[in-house]
Amino acid sequence: MTHQFLYFFTATILKWIPILNETKSKEVITNSLHFLVNDKRCKVYGFVIMPNHIHLIWQPLGKHELSDIQRDFLKFTGQQILFALKDNNSSVLNQLEVNLKDRRYQVWQRNPLNIKLTSREMIEQKLDYIHANPVNKKWNLASDYANYKYSSASYYLDDNSNFSFLTHYMEYFGF
Repeated sequence: MTHQFLYFFTATILKWIPILNETKSKEVITNSLHFLVNDKRCKVYGFVIMPNHIHLIWQPLGKHELSDIQRDFLKFTGQQILFALKDNNSSVLNQLEVNLKDRRYQVWQRNPLNIKLTSREMIEQKLDYIHANPVNKKWNLASDYANYKYSSASYYLDDNSNFSFLTHYMEYFGF
């Protein structure tokens, strides 16, 4: 049964285009996570939204399968991001054009990464990785990872978060 484990998830924007720099795109993602948690489809233990990819640590709940949650999340967020780009007449839209049989545009690259986290050490290592991502020299989005708004770092460091959809990973272990 897939529900006993947490999963590290990474999804990347097509061609690594940095469309997640836009506040509206970040809000689409956080609002979607909020919906999935409130709808009791999954728990979210950690996240970061980078300019062209996202990382999550999540766990499917009840009858919900990880593949279904992932599909619905990517489809919904992709559609909402496309709507926002169309509304703003964004030139980025042309870069997302794929003209496939079933779609004209594509936001997310196919085959996102899901890694089953089988130990507390793995969970903590992935949380550290997620939280350190914005301060990495390549990105330089914040000088201190607790100050990067679109991450779960401040939730863990300061017990403070604007994201009510988060669950502390220690609850997974019964603490």
